[in-house]
This record gives sequence, C-alpha cells and structure tokens, in this order.
Amino acid sequence: MTFESLGLAPALLRALAEQGHASPTPIQAAAIPLVLDGHDLLAGAQTGTGKTAAFALPLLQKLCVDAAPHNHHDKRPRKPRALILTPTRELAAQVHDSVRSYGKHLRVYSAAIFGGVGMGGQVMSLRRSLDVIVATPGRLIDHMDRRNVDLSCIDTLVLDEADRMLDMGFAPALKKILGVLPKASRQTLLFSATFAPEVKALAAQFMHAPREVQMAQPNAVAVGVQHRVHPVDGDRKRDLLLHVLAADSRRQTLVFARTKHGSDKLCKYLDQHGFRVAAIHGNKSQGQRTRALADFKAGKTTVLVATDIAARGLDIAQLPAVVN
Repeated sequence: MTFESLGLAPALLRALAEQGHASPTPIQAAAIPLVLDGHDLLAGAQTGTGKTAAFALPLLQKLCVDAAPHNHHDKRPRKPRALILTPTRELAAQVHDSVRSYGKHLRVYSAAIFGGVGMGGQVMSLRRSLDVIVATPGRLIDHMDRRNVDLSCIDTLVLDEADRMLDMGFAPALKKILGVLPKASRQTLLFSATFAPEVKALAAQFMHAPREVQMAQPNAVAVGVQHRVHPVDGDRKRDLLLHVLAADSRRQTLVFARTKHGSDKLCKYLDQHGFRVAAIHGNKSQGQRTRALADFKAGKTTVLVATDIAARGLDIAQLPAVVN
C-alpha cells in the first residue's frame, strides 16, 4: 500500500516523500480512509506507531480541499477549524512540528498553545489567520477565559493520548472545552494507547457513531523491546543503576523516577559520577525542558532522568535503553 492509494493530495505526498516516508504504517492505513470519509474515529495506537500522521494528514487534506476560494480575498483573520489537544507541552510542540512538516506545501496556518511560556506570543498567533490549533487543555482554557481564542468554527477535534489526559486529571478541562465547540458538524478523532472504561465513557459522551480501530492488544509489549527485571533492595538501587549505565557509558538511556525531587537527586548523583545527565519534570521551566530534551536527542547528554511527564509521546529515534 502507498500513501497515494489512500487518496492523499499531491502537496501532502510531496511532503511525505521529502521526509522519506514511503508507505503508511498500519494505523495510518486503517485510520486515514475513515477520517477522509468523515467518520468519527476511536483509535487504539501507542506512541511510535505513526499515529500523529494518521490524524494530521487527513486533517490537512480536509482543510486544503474545503478552503473556499473567496476566503483568500477576505481581509478578516480566518478562524481556526481544527483543534488538537495533547496532555503535555512536549507532545504539543512535537505534534505542531509534524503538522507544519506535513503541511509545508499547503497554505495552512497553525499555532502551538501550551503553558510554561509567556502568553503574549500566543495571543498574537491567535489573532492572526489560523487553521489549526495544537494545545494542552490548561493553557487553552486560560485563553478561552481571557477571550483570546474563537473556537466557534472548529469542525475537526483530535484528542491525542486521551487516556493520558484522563490519567492527569484533565477530564473537567476536556468537558469545558468540548462544551463550547460546535456539535452538529464536528468530526472527532480520539487516539489512545488503551480503551479504558473512562476513555469509552468520554467517547460515548462526545462522539457520534465512531468507527473503531485497534492496533495493539491492551498492555501488549512493543515489538523489538527486550525486558529485564533486576530484583534489588531499595538502598542499593543507585549502585545497580550505576553498574547498568557504566556497562556502556556512551549508550543513551532514559531513566524514569517517581517524583520531581527524586529526579533532581538522581540527576545530581549521576552527574557526580561523571555522567552527562539532565532532568525533565513539571517543576522545570519550559525552556529547561525543551533544552534538556534537545540535548538528549542531539547526543550532548547520555542520560535523561524524567518523571512520567515524558512517558508518552516523546519521539526519540532509536533509543537504546529505558530504566524504570
């Protein structure tokens, strides 16, 4: 199967070819035709399956096909028509980058709206012509409360990592946002690693006869990942971690800690033992989080210590090792 056979526009095919994407992943092959046909979609797909393109490509196609010629002569700013909600700032930034990359040959304008940075630049973006907003729920509600954003023309809503958003306590925020969106003409796409009862309840409340696509069995182990368990006393965990990391000090490793304080303590400990290490968690500024992730992706640091804020959606190619 090819992207062309899915009925995507030439401008999107060109962008995909430039990025070296030759053929769709299973979730893309299953989801894109359903979205293009206008169905609501409940999709079970884990990080790393290509799910961002599964909703971004048909969303962009819809925007470019539906764009009325007279709109280009209207001097008033265009109102956004697509809203993508994500649980974390990092995922919002990453999804926004993907939307821009896939839509680089289209006249589609997008903005990323998330916390941890000033609102001024976001307000300026929201006042210009916009087609797509990628946002975290909390910051979007801040803008809604200040009447900085007009969601009255949203006809496509994407809930990315829906189970994660519910885990993080965003249910009231999601209901508030969904309550102001148009209902009659809206297409809703919900992507989730699991179809937990809460996710199904959310879908039942806000979706219309959704088609369902499940790419992985619940709690399935990702293909190609080897799992190892090391039973160890709590007071010897750090020694064991040092031993594991020292086996190949050049190997990049993502280490998950339970708390923000624990992440900082572990980061300091590893730094004292000669590792190039950075931490990423909710108490860090957005600038610090962005820099830490960029340095890790670029290989400037070999160990990234994180709370579960980084557990979903971070696209780190060919990551050799993860320690919980």
